[in-house]
Amino acid sequence: MLFNSIPFLVFLPAFLAAYFATRGAARLAVCLAGSYLFYGWWDWRFLGLIALSTGIDYVVGLKIAGAEAQPAKRRWLMLSLTSNLGLLAVFKYFNFFLDSVWRATGFFGFSESPAFLAVILPVGISFYTFQTLSYSIDLYRGTIEVERNLLRFATYVAFFPQLVAGPIVRASLLLPQLRRDHPFLWSGFLLGLGQVLLGYVKKVAIADSLAPFVDRVFDAPEAFTPISVVIGVFFYAFQIYCDFSGYSDIAIGLARMLGYDFGVNFDTPYFSRSFSEFWTRWHISLSSWLRDYLYIPLGGNRGGTLFTYRNLVITMLLGGLWHGASWNFVLWGALHGLYLVLQRLIGPSYGRLVERLRIPRVVSDGLSLVVVFALTCFAWIFFRSPTWATSMDILQQIASLDRLAFADVQLKVVVLKGFLLIGMLVTAEAWSKTVVVPSAVLDRPVARTLAYAAALWLIVLFGTFDGGQFIYFQF
Repeated sequence: MLFNSIPFLVFLPAFLAAYFATRGAARLAVCLAGSYLFYGWWDWRFLGLIALSTGIDYVVGLKIAGAEAQPAKRRWLMLSLTSNLGLLAVFKYFNFFLDSVWRATGFFGFSESPAFLAVILPVGISFYTFQTLSYSIDLYRGTIEVERNLLRFATYVAFFPQLVAGPIVRASLLLPQLRRDHPFLWSGFLLGLGQVLLGYVKKVAIADSLAPFVDRVFDAPEAFTPISVVIGVFFYAFQIYCDFSGYSDIAIGLARMLGYDFGVNFDTPYFSRSFSEFWTRWHISLSSWLRDYLYIPLGGNRGGTLFTYRNLVITMLLGGLWHGASWNFVLWGALHGLYLVLQRLIGPSYGRLVERLRIPRVVSDGLSLVVVFALTCFAWIFFRSPTWATSMDILQQIASLDRLAFADVQLKVVVLKGFLLIGMLVTAEAWSKTVVVPSAVLDRPVARTLAYAAALWLIVLFGTFDGGQFIYFQF
């Protein structure tokens, strides 16, 4: 079920009524039943998969908590890791790795085609797999308490606002909130509603308005002038940001309406002045997950410079592979790993140069912001391109440096609309970071009504209502 679909708009009021009419175990049952309906609406067959993952990690959690010896705890943790990552490998990566091996062996004369699995990638499997894994790992580390209530644990895994595309909400944050009832509060409900509306603005008004031009450029880059291709790449940077952060805003807003706090998942990432800053602002729940459960266990920044660089690259490579079974995603991750390494190599020298030349802070920060954004857009080319050949076609078009005048831009009306929407977004985000508005002003009914009316106006005026799927559903 999509957040931007008619079935969801019917489902949500019914769920809210049942949720606030119940307490305790009955409320958890409503949450679980509603979440399974939400997930099963897409394909009911995969309800068994999420139930299997839930059951395995529930039992593993009890066994880890009950084991006294560390080796026994480690064996149960390995069961969780192998079962969850095994399911992910079969459904998401089996055909990819089989195809890669087949192509590699083709150089040695082996040409017989392998038997690929005819499987459908279950929506959200990457997200709820990481969520259940973090529970088992944190139990093993002794940083959280075991959850003995199966109904509560199943609700934690399947809670519908963040089930299919995040944010990845860890057990340490969500399980304690599920252990108590949350009364209906108008303040929290309205605050959550405002964030939901913001998410819809980002998705249907901005991302879905940029999508047609982006799709046409990436489907046939040779049919577009170089300036149009550059604009297509630029538009994609904002399409994926508004699409995914829009989903996160809707999910976090829905949780707030119900009384839960999911934290923050995006924090104006395109205002970052370094790549390490970018990854503390972009998809925060994933980047912090990779940091805590991969980068630090690999050794983090301990063990010397070369080991730090190795750990950064491995983490970003696996982060790229998490997004999809494609070498383009691996290359995207490798580029960001390289960016982080180069930042550590060049950053100190750049800082000293700025001090020596007495370059104003606003100038140096602005230059850093432009460089980080430009290199991020370059990496997005490989992330968005369906094939390596498409990536090369786009780069060749850009590198031709031909027909770069605005007169050569194709679909000018669509492009101008896109720039208008992006300009409005950037202005609003810059204003939110630089202008401090007292909470007393924002809490006034008049101010809130005007803000919500403006959001609805943007949705109606610029919205694209074709039920377009969120980009991160494919991951």
